[in-house]
Amino acid sequence: MNKEQGSLSINSENIFPIIKKWLYSDHDIFIRELISNGSDAITKLKKLELMGETTLPEENKFRIDVIVNPEEKTLKFIDNGVGMTAEEVKEYINQIAFSGAADFLNKYKDKANEDQIIGHFGLGFYSAFMVADKVTIDTLSWQEGAESVHWESEGGTEFTMTQGSRDTRGTEITLYLNEESYEFSNEYRAKEIISKYCSFMPVEIYFKNANAPEEFEEVEDTDAEEKAADDDNIIDAEVKEDGKAVDKESQDDKEEKPTKKVPKKPEPINNTTPLWMKHPNDCTEEEYKEFYRNVFHDYKEPLFWIHLNMDYPFNLKGILYFPKINTEYDSLEGTIKLYCNQVFIADNIKEVIPEFLMLLKGAIDCPDLPLNVSRSALQNDGFVKKISDYITKKVADKLSGMYKVEKESYEKFWDDISPFIKFGCLKDDKFREKMKDFIIFKNLEGKYITLPEYVNASEKADTKETAEENTQEKSVETSSKEVENAEEAPEASDKKEDEEKHVIYYVTNEQQQSQYINMFKEEGIDALILTHNIDQPFITQLEQHEITYRFQRIDADITDSFKEDNDEEALKSQHDKLSELFRKVLNKDKLEVKVMKLKNEKVSSMITLSEEGRRMQEMMKMYNMYGMNPDMFGNDETLVLNANNKLVQYIFENEDSQNVPMICEQLYDLAMLSHKPLDGEAMTKFIARSNDIMILLTK
Repeated sequence: MNKEQGSLSINSENIFPIIKKWLYSDHDIFIRELISNGSDAITKLKKLELMGETTLPEENKFRIDVIVNPEEKTLKFIDNGVGMTAEEVKEYINQIAFSGAADFLNKYKDKANEDQIIGHFGLGFYSAFMVADKVTIDTLSWQEGAESVHWESEGGTEFTMTQGSRDTRGTEITLYLNEESYEFSNEYRAKEIISKYCSFMPVEIYFKNANAPEEFEEVEDTDAEEKAADDDNIIDAEVKEDGKAVDKESQDDKEEKPTKKVPKKPEPINNTTPLWMKHPNDCTEEEYKEFYRNVFHDYKEPLFWIHLNMDYPFNLKGILYFPKINTEYDSLEGTIKLYCNQVFIADNIKEVIPEFLMLLKGAIDCPDLPLNVSRSALQNDGFVKKISDYITKKVADKLSGMYKVEKESYEKFWDDISPFIKFGCLKDDKFREKMKDFIIFKNLEGKYITLPEYVNASEKADTKETAEENTQEKSVETSSKEVENAEEAPEASDKKEDEEKHVIYYVTNEQQQSQYINMFKEEGIDALILTHNIDQPFITQLEQHEITYRFQRIDADITDSFKEDNDEEALKSQHDKLSELFRKVLNKDKLEVKVMKLKNEKVSSMITLSEEGRRMQEMMKMYNMYGMNPDMFGNDETLVLNANNKLVQYIFENEDSQNVPMICEQLYDLAMLSHKPLDGEAMTKFIARSNDIMILLTK
C-alpha cells in the first residue's frame, strides 16, 4: 500500500450534535452567549471609533434588545454594533469554531488591547441550536456601502444566505424555539436568565414582550401650560380682606398641573457599571450596603467588606463581604459569584475561592480567567492558584490591618468572624502564618486577649504569688524590691520557658462549667472561652505549631492553687475508706477517687477528666466511632472529694448511717452535673433522690 498523508476532515453533520448536546451543561446559557456576542459587536465598534476607523453620529446610543414573543415562541437578540458583511457571515458563522473576536483582536493587535472582548472560541452562536429548530440572522455592517445580509438555518447543518432588508447598522438574531424549549419565550423565565448571567453586562440591555400591551405613564403636559399662559396676559390677582393683593399664579402652583399619558420610557434591566469596577475611594458605605442587598437579597447588614482591585500580574476586581451569620437558622455557606468581563460564570468555584472563604458573600471579576470553551470551567491550575493565593492574602491583610488600626471594631466582629478565621488556619498554612499574631480569645472577664498576653499575665501572677510567699516575714519595702527583681529576671524566665510548657486553661460551656469558673476566679486564675465546634481541632493545631503551649480544660485537673497544704498520711486513711465506700455504693469498681483538702469548703465533690482522655472521646464521636469502647483508651474520669467539706466529713465519720448511700449518690451526681449532662435514667434518679432529701429535711 502506498504511503499517504493528509489532514483529518470533520463534517458538521458529525460534530454539530456534539456541540448541541455536550458543549454547554445548562441550556439556558444560550442567552448569555448571544447577549455576549452582541456586547462584543458593540465593543468592536467602540474600538474602531477610538482608532479613527469610523465616525458615529452624536445621538448614537449603544444597546442590546431582547424581545420575547410567547405566541410565536420566538426570541430576538438585537444589537447596534459592527454588524457583518456577507464575507464575514461566511467566515464567522458558516465556519464552526472560527472566532470573530479572536480575528478582530489579531487584525488590530497593534492598535487595541483585548480588554472587554468576551468571545474567544467562536462557538457561542451555535448554542442557539440547543433550543431552536430554526435560527435567522439579519445584519448590516458598519462599513461604508455595505449591503445587508439575511442568513437562516434549520437544524444547524444547512443554511441559506441572501440579501437582507435590514437598514440600520447591527445584527438581529431570531430563534424559533423547539418544543422542549418553549419556556424561554416566557417573559419571566427569560428575565430570570438575563438577571442571572447579564446583570452587569457592560452594554445596556432592554427587554420587551412583543405580546404585552404598550405601557403608558403620566407626565406633566407642558404644552397645555404654555397654551394657558399665552391665553392669559392679564395679571390675575385676588384682594384679601386686609386690602392686600395676592397673585393667583402662586395659588395655582399649589394646584395639580395638567398631565398627559405617553408611552413609558424603556429602562435597561442591567447595571453597566457594577460597584467592583469603581475605585474603592469612589465608593460610599451606603453604596456597598445597597450592592450587597441587591445582589444577595440579604437585608441584614454585612459586618464589613474587602474591595479587591488588582492590575498586575493579572487583572482582578471584586468585593468580598463578611456577612452577619445566625448559625441557628442560616446556612454556613456563602455565595461568591465569579464573573469574566462582567459576564457571570458560576457561583463558588472552589479552584478560585479558597474553601475557608466560602462563608463569605461577594463578586469577583477576572478577565484573565483561563476558561474552557463553554466558559463553565477552569483550565490552568497554576494560574488559578495564583488568583486563589492573592485573594487569601488580601483577606489576611484586611483582617490584620483592622486589628492594628481598628482594634475595637475587630473585637466587636470577632465572635462572627472567628470560626472562618480558625477554619482558614486549619486549611491554609499561608493564611495561618499571616493571622497567627492576630487571633484573639475572650477571657473570663469578657475581655479579648492574645495567647502571648494570656501567658504573660499568668506568669506575672505566678511570680507575684511566689514572691509574696517567700517574703511574708520581711518588711514591706524589702518585699516590693524582691517582687520587682523576680519580674525582671529574664534568664530564669527564659530557662523556665525552654523547660516547661505554658498551660492555657479554657472553658467549653460557661453554664455547665460554672463551678470550676468560680473557683478559678476566686484564685485569680484566668481561662479562655472556647465554645465553638471548631475550637477543639484549632487548639490541637496550635499545640502542634506552637510547642510551648498546652491547652487544658478547667475541669481536667485540680491545680495546686485550689488546695491547702495536704497531710498525705492523714488523707491516706480517708482516701482508702471513701474510695471503697463510693465504689460499693455507686457499683463502679473502677471508679478513680481522690481525697484532697480544697480551700473552698463549700465545694463537696468534683469530676475531672484528663485532657488526653476527653479529646480521644471527642475524636471518636467526631468520626462516628461509636462501636469502640472508650475504656480501651483508659478511663481517666476521677471523682474528687473535698476533705474540708462537712458532707464529706459526715460520710467519713458515719459510714454505717442509713443516709450515707443516698448522700454518696447525690454527691457523685452533683459532681457529674458540673462536668457533663446526666443521661435520662441518671437524671430521673437524681430528681427522685433530691425529693427524698428534702422530705428528710422537713422531719
